Amino acid sequence: MASAAEQLAANMNIGAFAKATELHKRIWFTLGALIVYRIGTFIPIPGIDPAAFAQAFEGQSQGILGMFNMFSGGAVERMAIFALNVMPYISASIIVQLLGTIYPPWEKLRKEGGEAGRKTLNQYTRYLTVVLAVFQSFGIASALSAQPGLVTSAGPFFIISTVVTLTGGTMFLMWLGEQMTSRGVGNGVSLIIFAGIVAGLPGGILRLFNLGATGGIPTIAVLLIAAIAVAVVVAIVFMERSQRRLLVQYPKRQQGNRMFGGDTSFLPLKINTAGVIPPIFASSLLLLPTTVMGFLATADLPEWAQWLPTAAAQLQNGQPLFMVMYGALIVFFCFFYTSVVFNPEDTAENLRKYGGFLPGIRPGKRTAEYLDFVLTRLTVIGAAYITAVCLLPEALISFYNVPFYLGGTSILIVVSVTMDTVTQIQSHLLAHQYEGLIKKSKLRGSRRS
Repeated sequence: MASAAEQLAANMNIGAFAKATELHKRIWFTLGALIVYRIGTFIPIPGIDPAAFAQAFEGQSQGILGMFNMFSGGAVERMAIFALNVMPYISASIIVQLLGTIYPPWEKLRKEGGEAGRKTLNQYTRYLTVVLAVFQSFGIASALSAQPGLVTSAGPFFIISTVVTLTGGTMFLMWLGEQMTSRGVGNGVSLIIFAGIVAGLPGGILRLFNLGATGGIPTIAVLLIAAIAVAVVVAIVFMERSQRRLLVQYPKRQQGNRMFGGDTSFLPLKINTAGVIPPIFASSLLLLPTTVMGFLATADLPEWAQWLPTAAAQLQNGQPLFMVMYGALIVFFCFFYTSVVFNPEDTAENLRKYGGFLPGIRPGKRTAEYLDFVLTRLTVIGAAYITAVCLLPEALISFYNVPFYLGGTSILIVVSVTMDTVTQIQSHLLAHQYEGLIKKSKLRGSRRS
């Protein structure tokens, strides 16, 4: 027997979508916000020579700047006002969440603070975003000023204006992402990164075919990359929709002359509970130290720091050290973010509170231990899948010098965010249908009375 939610989901069609006016407003708001974001990626910061910067960027397009450019929707290669994108905000979120698990006052806020505690931590995240954005934008401004020909009038005024512009751009995107989450279809920050990658996909595919046509890479390599991209999409869809369903039973209970309960349901545990967060977090965390080392490598370094240029070169995309650190960070954030979003003890307590239990498992502590046992093994599979999807195509792409937009990380983000967005739209549509049913039942009740 299908549940009410499943019956409603089966009845969702174009007619139901046409009646959901609130959903229309959310979709239009999201599209408008993304258009504003895309316009901002074409507005350069003041004082930059666009032609000279484009020529200088060309030599670094396959390094860490190329990956940064992919996440920013091409804003880096144009040195636009949104060049930092939301990466400082993501880095700040990582730091606050990490401290929320090891720093007692913040851990108390996260666990016991409720809505007020969550708002306080969000405020700390915003403050830290400003600090990181100022730090990164100052490094960018200093590096640009040190390169001859890139800046029309280098000096303190250029550095201050660049810091203000880039920091303001990041804070605006952070606010825009929050608005898209609350007033749009959800996943605001993820949609901003998604829009940047999708905007560069057609150009990346065209460059791939041009390389094959001009002999830059063998034709068989083009076909191999296309086949791998299709296989990666299929694997992502399969794994993201896979879940372990744990049977939950509710005992029968009698109230007066009536019997209640006796139902069964399922507790779904996704193989990849963390979603697309691990590669985004790992990329953001790698961009921060590599950017710093890249700036230091261009300076006159003392003898004891001469190893920095070598270290910066090894952290470029496609290098063994980069691949090892990227994979290790992905695995770490898979387990870390899963522990943040799913608490076995809270889930076990909620099941016990409402009378539910897992067959053969004692309620309470034993249920929490079993949930943790199952979730840990699912996360091992999910972490291995995400690491393989992100690293294997990246290695092939770095070998053949193919654009980043066709890498596993970009495909994972695009497919996962698309699936999450469709799910959000279905949720809003389902809520609209529930409201319609409630109104009809109330209207029938009033007519009978």
